Amino acid sequence: MLKLRTLRLRAALVRECMAEFLGTFVLMLFGCSAAAQVKTSQDTKGQYLSVNMSFSVGVMSAMYLTKGISGAHLNPAVTLSLCVLRKVRWRSLLPFCLSQVLGAYVASAVVYMVYYDAIMDFSGGVLTVYGPNETASIFATYPSEYLTLGRSFLDQVVGTGTLMLCILSLDEKRNTPAPSGLIPPIVATIVLGISMSMSANCGAAINPARDLGPRLFTLTAGWGTEVFTCKNYWFWVPLVAPLIGGPLGSFLYVVFIEWQLPDPEPPQNLSTVSTNSDSIKKPQNNGSNK
Repeated sequence: MLKLRTLRLRAALVRECMAEFLGTFVLMLFGCSAAAQVKTSQDTKGQYLSVNMSFSVGVMSAMYLTKGISGAHLNPAVTLSLCVLRKVRWRSLLPFCLSQVLGAYVASAVVYMVYYDAIMDFSGGVLTVYGPNETASIFATYPSEYLTLGRSFLDQVVGTGTLMLCILSLDEKRNTPAPSGLIPPIVATIVLGISMSMSANCGAAINPARDLGPRLFTLTAGWGTEVFTCKNYWFWVPLVAPLIGGPLGSFLYVVFIEWQLPDPEPPQNLSTVSTNSDSIKKPQNNGSNK
């Protein structure tokens, strides 16, 4: 074990990027696997709620796995928001985001390999974005037919803003902080709530890496350029909108909550404590120390 310990990388940023890669991989492995199972079985082996719950379990598992190394952002919108709040160094932003996108890409590839036969059977061997047998939505998110571009953008801003607004309070000592060990399941429950209430319009991506990584995979795996051109080039919405919604939700938290919390109590002034040795009665030594 001591020899293996020498494999520990000295560069903190590299270790953090490795954690973000693996954490996002685990998150997407759970979520996309559930989506593949539900889609290819035509809802006979799970339902839409199964996908929501699996993504939430993925969030919880990934946070327990990586929180001690990188903080378990798993989401470029979260990383950007924490940089804006000066809780994360700006130099970590791009490496974290790239690691998260790569983790989502690799997870999509693994899901595709695991469910390859099911996907081909369901789609008839035709990988497409449109039609009743489309399979692109197993991996990336797409808007509903009724949805306008502006409303889908608002959808993602509100969803990501809600995420940041709710999670920033979890470790606030002046409020009602959650126990450190319970933060992952609490965050997972918040994600589940957002998924169950705000996913009808366009899938509740609320995470640019969660959408871009799988979309890049489908581009390279046979779905073609339609994954980017469909719905009037809608792909940019789940990339840009969460990056606005995250800082916006963080701003609301700071203005409405953080700035309004009571100031922390100052530590007791130790100089007021009497240190007069005469006031302390020392036990007499009778030669029988026990």
